This record gives sequence, C-alpha cells and structure tokens, in this order.
Amino acid sequence: MSKPERLFDCIAYQLEKFPKPDMLAAKENGAWRKYSTKEISETVDALACGLMKIGVSGKDMTVENQDKIAIISGNRPEWLITDMAVQKLGAVLVPIYPTTNNHEIEFIFRDAAVKYVFVSNKELLEKVRAVRPNVPSIQNIFSFDIIPETDHWSSLHETVNAENKEKLDAISKTIDKQQVATLIYTSGTTGTPKGVMLTHNNILSNVMFSKESFPFEDRPDYKVLSFLPLNHIFEKMVSYIYLFSGNSIYYAESMETIGANLMEVKPDLFTTVPRLLEKVYERIMAKGAELKGIKRSLFFWAVEVGKKYDNNKNQGFWYNLQLSLANKLIFNKWREALGNNIKYIITGGAACQVRLLRIFNGARIPVYEGYGPTENSPVISVNRRGPGLNRFGTVGPILNGVEFKLEADGEICVAGPSVMKGYFKRPDLTAETIIDGWLHTGDIGVLEDGKFLRITDRKKELFKTSGGKYVAPSAIENKLKESRFIEQVVVVGAEQKFVGALIVPAFAALTEWCKQHNYDTSSREAMIHNPEVRKFYRALIDEYNQEFNHVEQIKKFELLPAEWSVESGELTPKLNFKRKVVLEKYKSYIEKIYS
Repeated sequence: MSKPERLFDCIAYQLEKFPKPDMLAAKENGAWRKYSTKEISETVDALACGLMKIGVSGKDMTVENQDKIAIISGNRPEWLITDMAVQKLGAVLVPIYPTTNNHEIEFIFRDAAVKYVFVSNKELLEKVRAVRPNVPSIQNIFSFDIIPETDHWSSLHETVNAENKEKLDAISKTIDKQQVATLIYTSGTTGTPKGVMLTHNNILSNVMFSKESFPFEDRPDYKVLSFLPLNHIFEKMVSYIYLFSGNSIYYAESMETIGANLMEVKPDLFTTVPRLLEKVYERIMAKGAELKGIKRSLFFWAVEVGKKYDNNKNQGFWYNLQLSLANKLIFNKWREALGNNIKYIITGGAACQVRLLRIFNGARIPVYEGYGPTENSPVISVNRRGPGLNRFGTVGPILNGVEFKLEADGEICVAGPSVMKGYFKRPDLTAETIIDGWLHTGDIGVLEDGKFLRITDRKKELFKTSGGKYVAPSAIENKLKESRFIEQVVVVGAEQKFVGALIVPAFAALTEWCKQHNYDTSSREAMIHNPEVRKFYRALIDEYNQEFNHVEQIKKFELLPAEWSVESGELTPKLNFKRKVVLEKYKSYIEKIYS
C-alpha cells in the first residue's frame, strides 16, 4: 500500500504486512478472546456502514460540521474498533474518562454537540442518562455490554455488501490527513475542560517519529498489555504505534488485575505512569519487609545495590558482581512478577523518581521516561534504546521531527506536524498557546549537554515566598516521595515566610514502623497524631532538607489521614494531582502550618 496518512490506514497496513490471529485480545467469560486483523477489518467496516446508515458523517469535513461521537469506556477491543469506524466516515471521536463527573460530562457533550454516545457498562450508561435531558444533540446511546432496554453496539453492525462497501470506501478516500480525528478534552485541572483538536496527521506523525526515534521495530511476535486509559492521548497514540508495528494488544481486565494479567499475557512491553510504578515498588517493598532473617537482609541489600545503578557508567568489577548476584537472588522474582518477558516499559505523564529508574533498570527491567502534552499528540522527547541515549532524571532527547526551543524563562516550546490544530471553539486560548507556530507548553526545562531534556517545573506552579524568592515545588515533591514512608506530598508557601508541606504517609510502611515500636496502629488518625510519629517524619524531612537550598527547605508540615484519589477529586484520571484542588480542600491544614 501507499504511505499511511490516516490512523485507520493501520488496518490495511497490517493486513498487507503482518496479518495476525491476535491483533487485539481481551478477557471474555474468563478466557482470552483474540480478534484477528481480518476480523477487526470486517467489524470496523460493519460498524462504519451502520453509523453511515444512521446519518453519521463528516459533511464538508470542517471540524464544526463533522459529527461528534463520544465514547466512555474502559480499555477493550470495542474502543479502537469504534475509533477507527468513526474515523472512516470523517466524524470525530470524543473520548471521555469513565471517572469524569456528571457536570464535566454534560459540559463536554454540550460543547462538542455530541450526536451519539458509546458506553461500556450499566454504570456509565446511567451517568449518560442522567445528563442526556440537558443535551438536545444526543440522538442515541449504544452499549458494549448487553444491557436491557439499551441498544447494543452490535445492532449497528451492518452486513457489508458491494453497495455500502463502495460508498464507505469512497468516503474514506476523501478523508484528508489534516482533518480532525479526535477532540480530547483536558481534565480541567485549571478550570473548564478544553477540547484539544488533533488531526490524523498530528497523531500519525507522532506515531511515526516515535517509532523511528525510540525505536519501535516491526515485531509481529511482540505482545503488549494495555491498561492506561485509552481516553488519554498517550495510550491512544502508543496503540497506533503497536498497530503499525504489528504488536498484539492485550487489554488488562482492570487496574486491580494488572498483576494477574501480566502473568497470563507475559507481555514484551507496556506503557505506564510513575504512580503505578510507585505502587508496584511499594507492594514489592511491603513484601520484602515481611521477610525474616537472612532473606530480609538479602532483599534490602539488593535494593541498596539497585539504587546505585547507573546505565551510563561502569562501576567496576565489585559493583557488577554484586548487581549480578542481586539479579540472580532477588530481582529475578521481580521480573517473574511482570511475566518474565519484559523488553522495556515506557513511562510518561508525570516525573518518575530517579531512584525507581535506577532500581528497575538495575533489575534488568528497562524503564524509559518520556514527556509531552496532549497538545503535541503528545510526545516531545523520550529516552531511547541504544548506548548513550538514556539518562535517568531526564525525559530524553527531543523526538525526531520535532522543532524545539527554550524561551528566556526556560519555557519549553515546540513546532512541527504533531502540534494540535487548536482548542475547539476557543481561538482566544489557541492564540495564547500557539504563537507564531510555536506551542508554548507551560513547562520549564533545561537541555543537559545540549541533548537531554530535564523538566524542572510547571510555569504556573512556581510560587514566590513573601521574601520574593521563587520555589519550584514539583522538584522538592519528587525528592520527598523517594522515601518509602511518603506516599504523596504537596509543597506550599506562596506569599508565606517559609515553605511547608502536606504529607500523606505511606501507611503500609508507617504501620509496620509503629508495630516495631509498639505504638498504637488502631487507626490512621492514631498514628499521625502520635508525637513520636511526628518526630520521625521531622527527622526524615530534615534529612531531605540538606539537599535543598535554604529557601526550599520545609520548615513545617502536616500529616494527612487519607490518600488522594481520582474518586475523591484530588487526582486527574491519569493520576496527576490537581494542585488547586488540594490547596483548596486542605486549606485548614495549610492555615495550621502558618498559624
């Protein structure tokens, strides 16, 4: 076939180059159900013909006139099938996180004038039904699960005959690479959600440049496990890398079953966010803490060896021997827990702790960190496979095909084919964000050795103390989270005399510590209000304070009794925390710090 120009071209591309029995796979009734490339191709066409029959179209292919189809679903084959069927008609997919609240769902539906909605289950159907009376544009809702008195998505699947196939192919041929393929609403950490318009060319150029830069080879023998939400551009874009590379995509049943699914699928690779890597590490450390005697000593010795690992430095015979032993005795079990087949893991979405990168890479579980916002489809930079192309603590070299510059204040700006078309119906915001063709990311960074990008903070998150000194909170927060006793932390101090912190303890580790000292562990409140626990955290923070300059040192802190989560509103669906929400919600604790 000719060079792919639209995302849905991956089907013809795969049929020609590496047709597979398991293009996609998911657990159905307790067993893995595999979908071949041929079956996916036929199902996409059947759904596209059904959508065409009920009037879905791209009309004149301008974004205002392209029909908008919403999808609210966990990861499953139906998600990508729907995405590609919608694309083939020149319509626009509007993906929404399953955890989005009703108020935001209604805003998105109304803003995009959504015509049809696909949901995965009864709970999400109820969410849509609750807001539907306020959204006159919605004509029908279809479900992937069989739900009484609801149209099942299969009712849309038309028999593909010569006539409708010809009509569908004629429409697909007219779809230009510069047309909007998806409208992704950012999670609204700073207020009202904004619809990011991404064209076929935006996403596909990022796919192809990532394939070339990282590099992703064509590997029809590779299997991947997908669990990051497809609603987020990172997992969606990476899914198209997999499809254009011939990798089989297996969908985890849920976030809770990732461990079991890794053992079953034995994937070659997966993408993740640092929060999930931290969770994996915490579980491993909690298991290590339960060991006794020599086994316990060996476990913590191996972890200490791993913490010193540096992929760019040969640390000599003695260190290499220790690392080799640690891998043989301890880390082999870590690899087994991930399916014992991992070639690499890619992490993005937030800063990954350097300590984790050292330990996992030392344990022969290669983790590569990358970076990019939704507005760039998303990847701007990524650490690469190959000697001298991966540096811990940085987000790697700039992606091939991306023009890059740093403003005088360190703001990261990029230009090139993957920069969004703009914000939907918000020319004012688009003009503020894309200036003379350059996307202003709002992130601050430095280029180390003229090659490796290091993110130092969010421009909007820098704050000034009452003494007029600037503080970059995220660098301090990431450092503090290296402690196994700190789960989450937010640094405060805007317009105050000193820097403070709200800390959510890692309660599994804290409980174990309290038990060792015979302190009350009957409740989280009992632990955090124990003066000895506070003394312990004071000593912990003082140790880290030595690594910060005077103005950044944490003078006072408060311990919080509950973890922040998506459900309680402090985290976005991709597990980044909403600083504004945390500062507002825990105002009384902050006042206590400064009273």
